[in-house]
Formats: sequence, C-alpha cells, structure tokens
Amino acid sequence: MLLEHIASPRDVKALDATALPQLCDEVRRAILENAAAVGGHLAPNLGVVELTVALHRVFDSPRDKIIFDVSHQSYAHKVLTGRAAAFTDPAHYGEVSGFSNPHESEHDFFSMGHTSTSISLACGLAKARDLAGERYDVVAVIGDGSLSGGLAFEGLDNAAVLNSGIVIVVNDNDQSIAENHGGIYGCLARLRTSGGTASNNIFRAMGFDYRYLEEGNDVGSLVEALEALRGIDHPVVLHVHTTKGAGYDPAERAPEVWHHVGSFDIESGRKHTLISGDVPEGTYADITGAHLLEAMKRNPRVVGVTAGMPYVMGFTQERRAQAGQQFVDVGIAEEHAVTFITSLAAAGASPVFGVYGAFLQRSYDELWHDLCLNCAPATILDIGASVFGASAETHLNYFDLAMLGSLPNLRVFAPTCVEEYLLMLDWSLGQRELPVVIRVPGTKPVSRPDLVADLDDAPDFSKPAYRVVKHGQDAAVLALGDFFELGERVVAALAEHGIQATLVNPRFASEFDEELISSLPDRHRVVVTLEDGVLAGGWGEKIARRLSDRDVRVRCYGIDNHFHDRFDPRKLLEQNGVTVEGIVRDITSLL
Repeated sequence: MLLEHIASPRDVKALDATALPQLCDEVRRAILENAAAVGGHLAPNLGVVELTVALHRVFDSPRDKIIFDVSHQSYAHKVLTGRAAAFTDPAHYGEVSGFSNPHESEHDFFSMGHTSTSISLACGLAKARDLAGERYDVVAVIGDGSLSGGLAFEGLDNAAVLNSGIVIVVNDNDQSIAENHGGIYGCLARLRTSGGTASNNIFRAMGFDYRYLEEGNDVGSLVEALEALRGIDHPVVLHVHTTKGAGYDPAERAPEVWHHVGSFDIESGRKHTLISGDVPEGTYADITGAHLLEAMKRNPRVVGVTAGMPYVMGFTQERRAQAGQQFVDVGIAEEHAVTFITSLAAAGASPVFGVYGAFLQRSYDELWHDLCLNCAPATILDIGASVFGASAETHLNYFDLAMLGSLPNLRVFAPTCVEEYLLMLDWSLGQRELPVVIRVPGTKPVSRPDLVADLDDAPDFSKPAYRVVKHGQDAAVLALGDFFELGERVVAALAEHGIQATLVNPRFASEFDEELISSLPDRHRVVVTLEDGVLAGGWGEKIARRLSDRDVRVRCYGIDNHFHDRFDPRKLLEQNGVTVEGIVRDITSLL
C-alpha cells in the first residue's frame, strides 16, 4: 500500500509517475472510509483527489504556498502532508479538523472554513514574497461554488494587476453546494463546452493568462499542466474541469445530498445519519420549507432566498421547482443576499433569507448599512445558531446575538417551540415596519401549544413583550429561545429547595420589555439570564446593564468568548457553568 509510505509531499515526488493513479485510488478510498464512519465533506473532497496529488507532485509545500478555498476541499491535502492516520486508522479519526488549520501542519497557512478567500490570501502572500525578494510559487485553489462570493471577485480584480507570479486553479465541478447560480458560471459552462476557447472569457478579459484542462480527474494531465506553471512570473488562471464526488457513484449522481454527510454504508450508499441536502420530515428545515411554500401560494410576493444552501430552509429540489420564480439562489454570496432582500422588501415583496448564523457574519456591513439603516421589512432565518450547531472553530454559530444585538431598527425573535416560530414568521411576513431576524431553535423541534395559548392566531409582535410563564419570588429566571427548557428545569430544581422562582420566556432577543425588567427587583433579589450563545456582548449582558442601578444581583449564563474547536456541546456548557445543578447552586448561594 503506497499510502503507508506517504509522510510528506516529498514522498509523493519520490514515486514513479506510473504509481500516481494508485496513490489517488488509495487516497480516495481513505476519504470514503473515513466519511462513512464519521461523516464529513465528501463530494467536494472526492472531486479534487487527483488535483491535490498533482499539486504536491509539482510544487514544493510548504516553501511553495498552496491555499485551498473553503478548505473543505483539503482532505487529500491533509492525507499527503503527514496526517494520513486521521483518515486511515479508526483510532485516529477526528484528530484533525475538516478544514485548513495551521495549528496542525506547516502545510496549512490559514485557519479557514468559509468561501471565496483564497485569491485574496494568495495576493497577500505573493506581495509579501516580492517585497522580501524571495522566490516561491503561490497557488490559490478555488471552486465548488466559491467564485460567486464577492471577495473572490475582489481578489481576482487585484490579482490581475499584481504584476506578480500567482497561480489560480479554478476547480470547476459545475456545482456549488447545490447547483451553481450566477453569470460567471454561465461563462465557465461555455468555456467547458468550447474546451476553453470561447470568446467571452472573463479571465482573459480581466487580464489573466488562461489555460484550460478538460481532464480534471486525470492525475497525469494535471501534473503536466501544473508543471508548465512552475515559477511563472505573471498571474495565470488554470481552469480545470472536475467531477464532484468523483469515484463514488452515489456522490457523482447526487452531489448536493453528498456534499456533507453523516455516516453511511459505502457499498449500498445508505445513510445512517442525514445532514446536508437531505431534509428529514419534521425538522425545522422541513417545517420551514413546507410553511413558506404555502405562504408563497397565498401571496405571490413572498420569496425565499438562499446563498447556495437551499436545504437549510427546507427547499429541496422538489420544493424549489414548485416555488419557481418565488425562490432565488444567489450562490455563495451572503453579502449580496442581504442587500438583495433589502431592495426586494423596499419594493413591496416579502423576502425570507435562510442562512446559517456563522455565514450571516460575513454580511455584517450589509446588515448595518443596507438592511437596518433603510429599515427594510425583510425576514432572515438565523439557522443553526446554537452551541448544539456546528462545532468547528471556523463554523461557530453562537456569536450571532452579540453581532445582531447592536444593530438599530432590527427585531430579533428567539422562539422556544414550533408554534412560536411559525407565529413569528407569519407576523414578520405580514408587517412592513422593520427587518426581522428569527433565531430558529438549534435543538430538535418541540411542540408547546401551552406557550402560545395566550396568543391569537395572528398575534401582534409589534412591541417587545416578555411572557411570565410562572410567577414566583426571590429569583427570576429569564430563559431565551431554545434555552427555555433549561430554564424550566432550573425552576423545577429550585422548587425542590423551597425556592418558588419566576420563569420568563423573553421571546425578543434584541429589544427589551422595559416595564417587566424594571419591575423584577421589586420581588426578586436575584435575576438569572440563560442564552444559547456567547456572553460577551450578548443578550444577558444587556439585561444586566439595565438592572445595574437597582438593588438586585444578576448572573448571566452562556458561552465564553473563545474559538472553541470540535467540542462536545454538553461538556462546553458544563465548563461554562451552564448546568441545572450549577445554576441552582449559584442561585441559592446568591440568595
């Protein structure tokens, strides 16, 4: 087995050229077996096995710098740079990140999990190299939908005039996470069809030297094409046509649902756990997709918007087809999506943008300057915003409230259950007052009709109003969103200690029920806030500030301000004191 003897790129260079296809087969099998056991980004990594082997065959990493965009294309790179055991030995599964990570290896230059950054990073490396008078190659590998991101265009624009040697490898697999959307992909399709000779070549128009390779999964052809670019003294684009999911038939046939997977059986393709692309019945994604589709039928101005991830809001291929023009995929371009829905709302439409909390961060300026400044009545579904969401340091979703809470004119809802969520969504679709973010619960859907029993079928959420679910004294527990259930358990445990505490469902995560908050010190000596997010700048701290001049003790519970990586959510909560036992102990001590 060749892979047993690959400890660094030097070992790839030492192989006879005839052995490279076998090495590719072994790398692909290692990725497949690892993903089958523990899940991961499967289809995008299978598509770049040959490209990665060729890159390390030709270039001299880490002296030469290879930057993998979105870095969920970096599994083969990790296998070839001393981390093969994490993919071949079940005892070592999970020991490396699924993304580029300089703490792991000198061959990874940046921590990165988001898209469209590689060209800008490569520009900086090339400029620093030239200023130092050094000589090495800088290679940016971009693809899998990344070219639709605004930063990719900015990087291309700068790279074209750097007057410096930089190699941009466009991994064109005709896919984003779902199908590609955007004019640049139409250009790529014409280039593929013409073998790279189409006259409307965006890269040549920008000033790049341009090369095309159709056989993007043929390692020999890739080595030959890359060899011609070593030591190049000007910006060049190598456009490579690859197959997403290459070498595994289920992933080739359905790359969207095999983009990121849980565990599965390799031989049958039967998934044990469902993650991306699939929308299991009864999940918040499924509930959202079905509900919005019905809203679209009733109102032709309701439009769903996604930035390359339609499944997070439940829009399967079938639902997308049913929605027709009322569903828009802008590609992986969250910044454009936010400004796009701003304009849609200003023109009388009722747009709903579904996005992971970690990716919403990329559009902060557009949230501030476009959406909120113009007070456009659009709706954003903040998905996965929870300590129980993604756990890689590049994809942390629980910083959202700290970011959103400082934006004027923005109403952020934190529903506790399915019923509250749908009522808030319907209210937002029908109002024309202000932008709304709904923090979709990060836990499994819970039905709690008791929590909306006091609300009409069409409730008015035009003013922030917290709901007191249980009246008590001495201690008040304000439990936000999907931490409401934790609040219930805390109050029940306090009752066992003879403390009849007040329990509050805040519902509003960016605005405050000033009357209720100001009344809390009248009957309570301790106020506790619980939030499924980072404490620094979060919702609880703002409650504490409002009570800072009152004779009451306030304790806030949430997550510390740190880039935690691949954590166990319950252990992280325990480390932060967010357990029923710990909170009850603190409250009794404070009392």
